[in-house]
Amino acid sequence: MPEPFDTAHPPFNYLTPTQAKQCRQALDVGYFRRGDTLIHAGDTGEQLFIIIKGSVEEVSEDGKEVFSHYTSDDLFDVPALVQGTAKHQYRALEDTLCHLLPAEAFLAIYHNNPDFRGYFETNLQRRQALMVQARQQQNLAEFMLTRIDDSNIQPALCVSPNLTLQAATVQMKGERCDCALVNFDDGECGIITRTNLLHALVLDGHDQSVPVGEIATRPVVSVEHGDFLFHAMISMTRRRVKRVRVVDNQGQTAGMLDLPQVLSLFSTHSHVLNLQIARAQTIDELVVAANSQSKLIHTLFNNGIHTRFVMQLIATVNEQIMEKAFRLQVPEAFQQRCCLVVMGSEGRGEQILKTDQDNALILADDLNWPECQHIMDIFSQTLYQLGYPPCPGNVMVSNPKWVKTASQWQQAVRNLAHSANEQSVMDLAILADSHPIAGDLTLIDAIQLPLSDTLTDNMLTLNTFVRPALAFRVPLTVFGSLKSSKDGLDIKKGGIFPIVHGVRTMSLEKGITETNTFDRLEQLAKLGTLADETAENLSEALKLFIRLRLRQQLDGEQQSNCLDVAHLPASERDLLRHGLHVVKKFKQSLAFHYHVRD
Repeated sequence: MPEPFDTAHPPFNYLTPTQAKQCRQALDVGYFRRGDTLIHAGDTGEQLFIIIKGSVEEVSEDGKEVFSHYTSDDLFDVPALVQGTAKHQYRALEDTLCHLLPAEAFLAIYHNNPDFRGYFETNLQRRQALMVQARQQQNLAEFMLTRIDDSNIQPALCVSPNLTLQAATVQMKGERCDCALVNFDDGECGIITRTNLLHALVLDGHDQSVPVGEIATRPVVSVEHGDFLFHAMISMTRRRVKRVRVVDNQGQTAGMLDLPQVLSLFSTHSHVLNLQIARAQTIDELVVAANSQSKLIHTLFNNGIHTRFVMQLIATVNEQIMEKAFRLQVPEAFQQRCCLVVMGSEGRGEQILKTDQDNALILADDLNWPECQHIMDIFSQTLYQLGYPPCPGNVMVSNPKWVKTASQWQQAVRNLAHSANEQSVMDLAILADSHPIAGDLTLIDAIQLPLSDTLTDNMLTLNTFVRPALAFRVPLTVFGSLKSSKDGLDIKKGGIFPIVHGVRTMSLEKGITETNTFDRLEQLAKLGTLADETAENLSEALKLFIRLRLRQQLDGEQQSNCLDVAHLPASERDLLRHGLHVVKKFKQSLAFHYHVRD
């Protein structure tokens, strides 16, 4: 073989060592001049083409319709190899050099390697799952090397064996601990838990004055400071305990580890951030917690955690931060007389990095609160301090337009649906993603109920409402390949927004109350409005687009929605192209369903 063939990238990374060797031995190389036809329609599949350099287009038998465009590291024509006959022509657009894998060698691997075969399935979810699986194997190895240190252990509450059950309960409650270590005079260490105390008092009939030394469990399972977290988890599993004592090199207590904590440390470190938010008593303390969020995002992403899980977790953290800020700044007397609502990507639970503020406030109709707008001005400044920039469109509680009573919101939504012009459609789209996070959450009905009443099956208004989803062209060339400008491929306009807004429109038509795009897709599939495969492919495409954008943003281009396609590996370019074709087909169905003409 003239050049070494790299089997480190999909789908060849799924080969066993023996299969990889067989593949390399069977490979040949072919050179084709510009204009040459590599495969004719009707040809029997004789070999797999893997482009080294050059480009090839796939066209109909008569040459009038272009289906796709292939370049370096792309491969074709698998259907011809599997089914025996090529449906389309493949011709070189420029001088092209290819690796050639004979059909016999390809099919032997294809039929004996499920992961390799699964890569060529048209289901986008299956293809992405294979890539995620490979990353997770690497991440597990990294987790196994994480050590127990001061950053991941909890302080231990240590008590005397002579302390009464009543006094121990009071002390544990005051320290917010669910267990305590008992230091006996003989140097041995025991442990009491809330469960021990409950059983001692209720089941065993002990008096509250009984010393804890009589009910403590001992000895305590211990692990050493500096040992691997993985070993701690193994010890818990083998000994069937949920907690272990951490000891230093002198055998003295250094802290505690519990099983939920270890599992969390193996995945996200999110519990630390949640504790910081919960314990914050001032805005300054909350700022410290909020500033830790970027580390969490990097940890989640670098550990290959599923994209939707990342979004759900970060959305929850954002809600906790904003809800805590709300409780710290809004007088307690008014907190249950109003409702803080987030919108946009935050309202959909699809925000990962902190973006602009998008929020509103719903007031109870009979609320008398003269200082409301002043407090909301301060609240918007606080969110900015916490890392949430002001909204360029001024969709914030500091803008009186977005602070109304429940009755005023009901009327406002009806007025917007009735006018259905460009500005009202934009406002409706914002309100359609409203999600309550603080205060009296039931007040959200003031927005959601009139939205459902006015837009369900309202095809005339939805005809206008859906148009923004169709406004931007999918970034594919006429050859079906990726199309980039000098700034890159705008994945928000070309991929993310058409899915989000198109699904939003269909959900409003069907009266679906969920705001998350993935939940909306599931509901649309259950109703039969979308085919299961279509909903699944749209979901996987959206996760792919968000993940690719996030990776680039974490690399330093935080505000960029444009992907540098040239730096993507061939496997991800292929997935991206596949995902954009899913979007293109979805937009065509939207235009047909809502009778929108160009």
